[in-house]
Amino acid sequence: MILFKFISAIITRALFILLSLIGVWRVTFVKNDRIYWLLTFLFLPLVAEMIITLWRRKGRDYKWFSPPIFLFLIGIVPSIWLLELHYQQDKALDPKCKNLDSLENVRKLITLNETQGNVTENNYFTVLSSVCHNDWILALHQILLILLIVGKWLLPLGDGFTRDELSQLLLIFVGTAADILEFVNETLSDVSRNSSEPVYIILAVWTWSMLQFPLHLSVVNSKAKTGTNEDTQEVSLLTKHSTDIWNVVGALFIHDGPFLVVRLTIMTHFYVFHQMLAFFTIKNFLVVILNLYRLAVICLDFRSSRQSVVGHSVVSEV
Repeated sequence: MILFKFISAIITRALFILLSLIGVWRVTFVKNDRIYWLLTFLFLPLVAEMIITLWRRKGRDYKWFSPPIFLFLIGIVPSIWLLELHYQQDKALDPKCKNLDSLENVRKLITLNETQGNVTENNYFTVLSSVCHNDWILALHQILLILLIVGKWLLPLGDGFTRDELSQLLLIFVGTAADILEFVNETLSDVSRNSSEPVYIILAVWTWSMLQFPLHLSVVNSKAKTGTNEDTQEVSLLTKHSTDIWNVVGALFIHDGPFLVVRLTIMTHFYVFHQMLAFFTIKNFLVVILNLYRLAVICLDFRSSRQSVVGHSVVSEV
């Protein structure tokens, strides 16, 4: 069992480093500057974390926070930023490339090496570099989100983190990843003809929203021990409803709230409007309103429960 945890921890981090390395290679290729290989130094904290975790914790993750996922984001997010900014600035100069928008194009790309004679390493790099830049970026976004979900699944469980909580977290990750991918892909295409300012805003909000993946507060319960009426009366709102409150805070300040602000800014300041943008703006608005309603319900129920406990204690004393 310990050996399996060691192997899972090493394989997961190796996949993280591999995808980050591909991102750095792509940045170096499109920028045509070897200095960007210095981005690989961002992998060192993840390597150090792996050594420390294997040595001191036998590969086990933490309960509330996942350092390997956080360090993985540190390693790959700068590369995606550079690729996105490069694409927004130089898309008009993008030469003829191969799109991956159909199965036939993907099949042609895979079989391209067969038509080039001997299969060599240079041929593979030629094929990869022939893919359109926007397809490269979208693929990195997609693989990043998939790897975050699969990586969390493969990582050994932390102390006090149950399999039931892990299954809930993974389901939340799937929905969160779909929303984030739709947000960054659609909104960047909406502002493609405008200045670079909205691109920085969208990428900043995207980076902020990715912090949901290292945090596990949305499913990890912090259950207070219930005993006498005096003990129940002393339980705070945050202690009793920590998971629900974190879900509300995450939706308001990390996920739907920032997405709503960005989409409203795109419509009102940059005068971009279409049917899907309006739909997702309304969706984010409804989620924000419903979470505020949920927070109000939690507070009212907690206050009424405390008042009933106080009343019961007074009657018992009499």
